[in-house]
Amino acid sequence: MTRVPIHPGAVDWTGENPGIYLKDTEDGPWTGLMCFFRIMVSPHGRGNGVVLLDEPNAAKGLPDAENFCITDNEPLARYLVDGYFAKFASFKVSPGLDAMSYLPLTAVSASGDTTPGASYVETIASTDYEVVCTWKNLDEAFAVELPKENTATGVHEMFSLFIESPDASVTVNGRPLKGKVFPRDFNGRNSSCAFLAFSESWVLAA
Repeated sequence: MTRVPIHPGAVDWTGENPGIYLKDTEDGPWTGLMCFFRIMVSPHGRGNGVVLLDEPNAAKGLPDAENFCITDNEPLARYLVDGYFAKFASFKVSPGLDAMSYLPLTAVSASGDTTPGASYVETIASTDYEVVCTWKNLDEAFAVELPKENTATGVHEMFSLFIESPDASVTVNGRPLKGKVFPRDFNGRNSSCAFLAFSESWVLAA
């Protein structure tokens, strides 16, 4: 398809969507999943949040399992979870996503840097939980442009800027989630299960 200066498709949402996916072994099940979002434009407006699954394979929410979403815009969070995150490869096999609890956000902040070798941190809190997400020893940034055939929804094109981390962690009230970061295949690229995703836009294919 010939590129045009103005994309003819409708923008469903745009913002930041970094993640950290953890396992005990490379071929084992997910032991901890985290997906952060800071959205600037969507059908439900702006919002921040984190989806955290401490027990991804358990169909449980609070208080039985620390599977929860902290957000300042619950309609936006549910829109992202139902229409997008539930279709991501790591989350669609995780029963904890459908069972997780939703909690109101009390604070959110970013720190660190995004230059190669640096560390970047997102901290987000509710009344009872503080989640700290840390990406260490960052790689060089690279641009991503996926046609609809390669995206999770199958109807959107996705544009983003990715920065990968070979060493990342997530803590809940100071306790680290189980597992560690492993390599993954990302559209033919040898990539990491821990990544920053900035300027991410999901646009309906024309």
